[in-house]
Amino acid sequence: MPHVLSIAGSDPSGGAGIQADLKAIAANGGYGMAALTALTAQNTQGVRAVHVPPADFLRAQLDAVGDDIRIDAVKVGMLADVEVIRTVAAWLRDTQPPIVVLDPVMIATSGDRLLHPDAERELRSLLSLATVVTPNLAELAVLVGHEVTDWADALTAARELSAAMGTAVLVKGGHLPGDEAPDALIDTAAGTHAEFPGARIRTANTHGTGCSLSAALATRLATGDDPATAVRAARAWLRESLRAADDLEIGRGHGPIHPFSGLWARGGVETRPTPEEVAAAWWDETAAIRRDIDALPFVRALAGGTLDRDAFVFYLAQDALYLREYARVLAEASRLAPTPDEQAFWAEAAHGAIRGELELHASWLTPETGVSGATFAAEPAPATVAYLDHLRAVAFGGDYATVIAAVLPCFWLYTDLGERLHTGAFGAAPRDPRHPYASWLATYADPAFAEATRQAVAHVAAAAARADDTGRERMRRAFLASSAHERAFFAAPVARAVV
Repeated sequence: MPHVLSIAGSDPSGGAGIQADLKAIAANGGYGMAALTALTAQNTQGVRAVHVPPADFLRAQLDAVGDDIRIDAVKVGMLADVEVIRTVAAWLRDTQPPIVVLDPVMIATSGDRLLHPDAERELRSLLSLATVVTPNLAELAVLVGHEVTDWADALTAARELSAAMGTAVLVKGGHLPGDEAPDALIDTAAGTHAEFPGARIRTANTHGTGCSLSAALATRLATGDDPATAVRAARAWLRESLRAADDLEIGRGHGPIHPFSGLWARGGVETRPTPEEVAAAWWDETAAIRRDIDALPFVRALAGGTLDRDAFVFYLAQDALYLREYARVLAEASRLAPTPDEQAFWAEAAHGAIRGELELHASWLTPETGVSGATFAAEPAPATVAYLDHLRAVAFGGDYATVIAAVLPCFWLYTDLGERLHTGAFGAAPRDPRHPYASWLATYADPAFAEATRQAVAHVAAAAARADDTGRERMRRAFLASSAHERAFFAAPVARAVV
């Protein structure tokens, strides 16, 4: 990120000066700093008063920043008098920043001269220290000492100024009459003559456009863009900001541009959650589902050792059908995974579901043959069909983040239930080796599965934190839908017997 220092006056209404510069720098990807050359009392209707702090205080500001922070570019704006101009010039010579963009603030939009003639002469001598100078047509005329009446005159004057000062000149055509508002970058030493046409954007809210463009240009140059590319990018941002200027409705005069309109439209203003915040919020949203699971007759009877064997075998048979398809969804997650680490994790989870968990199921269902066709001979129950249809639909969509959100409850809810079974949340019976389903319950609290769950939560939460609002909400819905299917799956063995 480039560090850009604005040396300019202050506008308390926020539309011009350092306030505009800092917004422009931020909007173009830089870190903005500011040294104040003047304090103004102004608003969108005009300037009421100007106070110029002592020049030695300005130098103290510049030295304080330069002594501590790397400066990649400097934008120079309003310099109120000869002493201020000389102070800035001396500091530039002492520090020699790599990029200096000088916006020669000399003529107000009304046409009034802002500087005394001696200050204008002193400012002209500052041009040779600049990388790029960005005058409007009236300022260009003052700098070259003759009238500039049309665009052809402007290009000629820009070449003259560039040759005389040894600097690039970005001449701005916004004050031309008519429907076009072109700009041009002229650098006689480099042989650059790049013109940038553009239709005039019809708005009265143009306060601070010169400040903003020069600050944006300094930032773009500091990122490493060549001059023409930097101008093109800065202009594109400025024009976008001008098109949205009327939306701000600031003040009763000439309002400012809307420097963040594009950023807000593309990215919004809501902060993204951290992975930890995502995990905590989603887990909280399953609280009612987890309470319902705890209260299910199947879970209570399983914990207490009173569960009918037929209900248990029914559950295992349905779980075998589920795991076979679940493994395929995990494999799809592995195929879609963006990193080798995630690819390996989901592939190992798919392998574990087939080799580890299904073999345990077969030890109860088909002990003579192991995992075979007979293991999957049961008729799928409605809850099983619904859950698998949900997972297949998500997997078919091909959205990696949503797929892993959908498979997460099978990790997370099972691990949570197993850990609480083994810590006595359901009484002492699950830890009794004489429990009829002791070997099965032991798998719920398997440390390896707990670690796999931790990794699954981390992968899903990280993906959700990276996603935009729409993608994160899609993930959340898939996660909660799977959690609800988990509840129905646990309810099915006893519900079927009741029906």
